[in-house]
Amino acid sequence: MTAIAISEPGGPMVLKQERRPVPGPSGGDILIRVRAAGVNRPDVAQRQGAYPPPPGASDLPGLEVAGEVAATGPEATRWKVGDKVCALTPGGGYAEYCLTHESNALPVPHGFTLTEAAALPETFFTVWHNVFQRGGLRAGESFLVHGGSSGIGTTAIQLAKAFGARVFATAGSSEKCEACRTLGADRAINYREEDFVSVVKEATEGKGVDLILDMVGGDYIDRNYEAAAVEGRIVQIAFLGGPKATANFAKLMMKRLVHTGSTLRPRTTEFKGQIAAELERQVWPLLGERRVAPVMDMIFPLRDAWRAHERMEEGQHIGKIVLDVG
Repeated sequence: MTAIAISEPGGPMVLKQERRPVPGPSGGDILIRVRAAGVNRPDVAQRQGAYPPPPGASDLPGLEVAGEVAATGPEATRWKVGDKVCALTPGGGYAEYCLTHESNALPVPHGFTLTEAAALPETFFTVWHNVFQRGGLRAGESFLVHGGSSGIGTTAIQLAKAFGARVFATAGSSEKCEACRTLGADRAINYREEDFVSVVKEATEGKGVDLILDMVGGDYIDRNYEAAAVEGRIVQIAFLGGPKATANFAKLMMKRLVHTGSTLRPRTTEFKGQIAAELERQVWPLLGERRVAPVMDMIFPLRDAWRAHERMEEGQHIGKIVLDVG
């Protein structure tokens, strides 16, 4: 099979096309004939040498795919050969074939292309766990997502709105802010021109927001504490602005805040399967009705994965970048 490997840690050009054997499924695994693969920040971090795959996972990048089931392991019972699925993978998505456990796959939503379906798993698993399971967002609460025009951000805006929250989003341009509003954000904040703390304080009559999803870190940490309401929650999923900061931690006590965080890739297959089951029950019907859908930015052929990584690192994308595997 054709695959895109990381020849050495470095920039986008270290992504090299090569030929590899097709892996065989064992246990409860399924082998997917990949038609499209999503591109995500962890792929970039892995390429740079900063996010190694967990033990036993493929060394190839790629955490989400869509395609047809090509073979099943002896203990796999849910899917049959030919079924169209999208799936979260522990790695290996940048290839014509990829393995994952059957519980981490979901049916392609009604009416979705495989390219669209490949844009679902990583962001929807991440948002569901961090916003709804860990963050406990409820109808009627206020929610702020940083990086609102990213794949995570566009998904978080739509799901939070669909489940009855008041949504704020930060983004770095007027175009990106308009995209956030189109998706349902009640207020989009251009962080280059406005202070998000002041905006959310004014919009909530001084109360602050109930939940913040942050992928920035750095000096946003202290500002998040200021923007959060009493009993507010902050969920950290990345540190694009750096993992170290000076913050007034007295606000944690005075406001009784909860600041938590998580990473998805190292979690167990069983844990990810539980998220998949909740998504299928509660979110997949919304996708089938097109009440929620991935925002598609650009699609690149598999051989040009390096261009997809350049696009992501430039930071101009709105929504998901996807590889067409063919």
